[in-house]
Amino acid sequence: MGSGASTFVIRWINFLTMIIAIAVICFGVWMSTHHDNCRKTLTLPVLGLGAIILFISLIGFLGALKNVSFLLWVYLVMLCLILVAILVFTVLAFIVTNNGSGHTVTGLRYKEYQLQDYHSWFLKQLNNTRNWKHLKGCLVKSEDCNNLPKKYKTLKEYKQAKLTPIEAGCCRPPSECGYPAVNASYYDLSFHPISTNNDCKLYKNSKSIKCYNCDSCKAGVAQYMKTEWRIVAIFNVILFVVLSMVYFVACCARRNAARSRSK
Repeated sequence: MGSGASTFVIRWINFLTMIIAIAVICFGVWMSTHHDNCRKTLTLPVLGLGAIILFISLIGFLGALKNVSFLLWVYLVMLCLILVAILVFTVLAFIVTNNGSGHTVTGLRYKEYQLQDYHSWFLKQLNNTRNWKHLKGCLVKSEDCNNLPKKYKTLKEYKQAKLTPIEAGCCRPPSECGYPAVNASYYDLSFHPISTNNDCKLYKNSKSIKCYNCDSCKAGVAQYMKTEWRIVAIFNVILFVVLSMVYFVACCARRNAARSRSK
């Protein structure tokens, strides 16, 4: 790749990533002013990611604009570290999300989930009292369970619904308990449970209790996290390929900048 072409490509790629970084930082600032404590936990990672992208893009842009070999060297080193970090995180994400899948229940269109099926990392995070207290607070404040009676107005509609992992695990008792459903938010707890599963004792019809203390709820959250992590991992694979191509072009630009200065 020629000197002019490589520096031109790097210059405009980093100009675009600077714009993206500014957008990410603005989104992080918006999140910091949001009153939802669940979203606030993501504020620092979002702001940090935006700042890192902006800093690296600025170095790459100036290096290509001014044809400065040193700046391009710094840009290459930092980009290389990011590529290694993405690769490590992606491999770990695929390993962690390799375990765990739902169990089909006769008569239901959705699956139920069991906590012990998931990777030990998920078990450690979800069984941590402090972590779960925060997550449970988020679940109680969310509308996942509260919206079920609005979405399914009759018992027939509710029984034929395809619930999400969190709705299936946190908003209702496990099917093995045998509690008859009265509607989408109320179960007849006078019925003696046919299972020894401790979740059967923990479930209450109260909006603030439901099955939020159940292992089935933790399993539903684990399934949700697994799905999200898989999406991030696939995105990282694409990002790794794109950044690898950018790294190759940046190497050409750095080499050409070094040649031009030596002449």
